[in-house]
Amino acid sequence: MGIDSLVGGTIWDEYSNKVTNLMNNPQNMGEITEEQADEMGARLIVADFGAESCGDAVRLYWAVDPKTDKILLSKFKSFGCGTAIASSDTMAELCKDKTVDEAVKITNIDVEMAMRDDVNTPAVPPQKMHCSVMAYDVIKKAAAQYKGVDMESFEEEVIVCECARVSLSTLQEVIRLNDLTTVEQITDYTKAGAFCKSCIRPGGHEEKDIYLVDLLEEYEKEKLAGKASLGNDTAPTGDFASMTIVQRIKAVDAVVDANIRQMLVMDGGDMEILDIKENGENFDIYIRYLGACSGCASSATGTLFAIENILKEKLSDKIRVLPI
Repeated sequence: MGIDSLVGGTIWDEYSNKVTNLMNNPQNMGEITEEQADEMGARLIVADFGAESCGDAVRLYWAVDPKTDKILLSKFKSFGCGTAIASSDTMAELCKDKTVDEAVKITNIDVEMAMRDDVNTPAVPPQKMHCSVMAYDVIKKAAAQYKGVDMESFEEEVIVCECARVSLSTLQEVIRLNDLTTVEQITDYTKAGAFCKSCIRPGGHEEKDIYLVDLLEEYEKEKLAGKASLGNDTAPTGDFASMTIVQRIKAVDAVVDANIRQMLVMDGGDMEILDIKENGENFDIYIRYLGACSGCASSATGTLFAIENILKEKLSDKIRVLPI
């Protein structure tokens, strides 16, 4: 039962009081026997999970009422550092009196937040965030055993940053929507890369399939390809219906910039795209006129029809333009 080593005598400042107390005085450490579970009329679940990156491991015990799926008792054994003990103890506590479906929704962020003394101050140093990830994973393992399914079935998306539970699709959308170009910007927007930093680039304590630097490189290539496709007033390539909302907005903006905006600016006006919504088979594009266009009589007739016809020609004949 290891305790995290001191570094220069100051490492304890990076741990909350709750964490340091639970390291030495865990409240839910122990095991549940078959006899105990039987006395409660419960089904015993024992799940093991280990972190290859640091060698820590945790065993989770649940006594689950098969009639209600409620976790009547939750205990653990931890084979690792003090942070792993504190995280596992907090995880076991959070599981109590929840149904299995409710427990599987407990994330590593919930575990870390529950160990904070102050809501704005992290409970553990960044390099120790993986201990709460391990607590999250063993819950999935226990739930999978109880339900008789694969634990990966609880993961609906590809997770790039395990510490902050940030998915691939979220990162791609945020990068594109905000035109992000650095890892620091990604961290500011999503918290990805703020903790153990393994997701930033190869060489961290945990090997990943996808890194933040890969997503930035992918986005840069997309931008270069987009500029090339728009070089001669051509419309963006690709099926408008299969684009994401961010891609649709960028495609519409590109057509407006190349074919419409200059016409409006010459008359002292402009326009902006507010939203794009699917409405049956149609794509309703909500716009707002700016400057002189906002009070122009033709903005609801001739100008509107011209904008809509260009977008239909360049992107999709299912487009409808609605001024707000």
